[in-house]
Amino acid sequence: MPIAYLLLGSNLGDRTATLQAAVAELGRTAGPITAASGLYETAAWGLTEQPAFLNQALEVQTSLSPAQLLAACLAAEQHAGRQRLVRWGSRTLDVDILLYDDLVLDTPTLQLPHPRLPERRFALLPLAEIAANAVHPGLGCTVAELLAECSDELAVTRVTGEPR
Repeated sequence: MPIAYLLLGSNLGDRTATLQAAVAELGRTAGPITAASGLYETAAWGLTEQPAFLNQALEVQTSLSPAQLLAACLAAEQHAGRQRLVRWGSRTLDVDILLYDDLVLDTPTLQLPHPRLPERRFALLPLAEIAANAVHPGLGCTVAELLAECSDELAVTRVTGEPR
């Protein structure tokens, strides 16, 4: 079965409870969660005048196609009350597919690997916790190498949880 890596983010409401509920839902809809990072707090990226985010990376063993996995991620966001009002704005839940096996895909609705992964420390740090040796199929380097080369200076702080 394919392995996908997801990044969860929340900066509205009870962020921890939202991420916990999303992990449970994605475990039911996307496939077994085989690894989960701790929680990381980060100032908002892009649109910076908003509350800090909690982020968590997940490894999912999925039987879903990339499009089906995207649909499961969007459904989890909707169940958490996500409203898409402003790009990079505050949100109850954001779920991004970072990597899907060694697939490179570019469609109008989904790009894999996530196109901004190499420039986002808030995604790379939790991902490196659970998949440091995963290879970015478009760039041919590991997540750990991407993290070491990342020029994003936004502070990312691990706040809780042991990886599983």
